[in-house]
Amino acid sequence: MIQRVQSIWLLLAALTLICLFFIPLITKSVNNTEYLLYLDGHQQSTKGVNDASTAVTPLGAMIINGVAVLVCLICIFQFKNRAMQKRLIMINIVLIVVTAILSALNASLLPGGINGSSIHFGSSLFVLAIIFCLLSIRGIRKDEQLLRSADRLR
Repeated sequence: MIQRVQSIWLLLAALTLICLFFIPLITKSVNNTEYLLYLDGHQQSTKGVNDASTAVTPLGAMIINGVAVLVCLICIFQFKNRAMQKRLIMINIVLIVVTAILSALNASLLPGGINGSSIHFGSSLFVLAIIFCLLSIRGIRKDEQLLRSADRLR
């Protein structure tokens, strides 16, 4: 199960999606206030004497990302049913895209919108997770071709 290459790709996709919870996507400074956009919302910290910090948490992107992590982990154990595994991975890709769209909408809710903000490494993790999912589909197709060629030889 884990020795198959698509299981490794799915595990890497799950780890990438888990990293999205801890790495900021966008940072923006407005009027001595710094806004950090995480997947689970944006955190506001005021630079100054009191260093006050507040957080706003929209649950949509966070819940969908959690579901995407679970789907990745479930796909690893669906190794006997390759057709179902491929379908679940395609659903997972759609979930990742929806999470990215919801995160972009959350970024537009920052004061002043996305203009003037700096993009962090976390923003590219969506693309990386999709690439890992596509590589796992490629590994499943190679397994299917190997099984078809072995059946022909019998």
